[in-house]
Amino acid sequence: MPLGRAVRESAFNLARRDLAIFLEEHEDDLVAIFREEMQRLDDDLPEEAVFIDLNLVGIGDMILKATLHAIRRFLLEVPDKSPDVVARLTARSETEVQPVENVPFWKRKS
Repeated sequence: MPLGRAVRESAFNLARRDLAIFLEEHEDDLVAIFREEMQRLDDDLPEEAVFIDLNLVGIGDMILKATLHAIRRFLLEVPDKSPDVVARLTARSETEVQPVENVPFWKRKS
């Protein structure tokens, strides 16, 4: 692994829990800003060009919350790279994940 990538990975592993906490603490602010942007997009779309009047703000809100949840999961969970899982991955199954707290520091990979 090149030195730059190793440094980047180490820095990310040190900051990932703080990033997850930051996103959780500021989720309401992010959702409020996103709603405003989605409402602006909805207002700018000409109603004649849209066949079905969709509630873009409501749909966008659900998508943003799912995205924030996925990012938090990514930051807090680490894929288990044991030989069993690698064999199952070749069989096209999903990766099992463990909370970061349960994985020793030297085995953490992003």
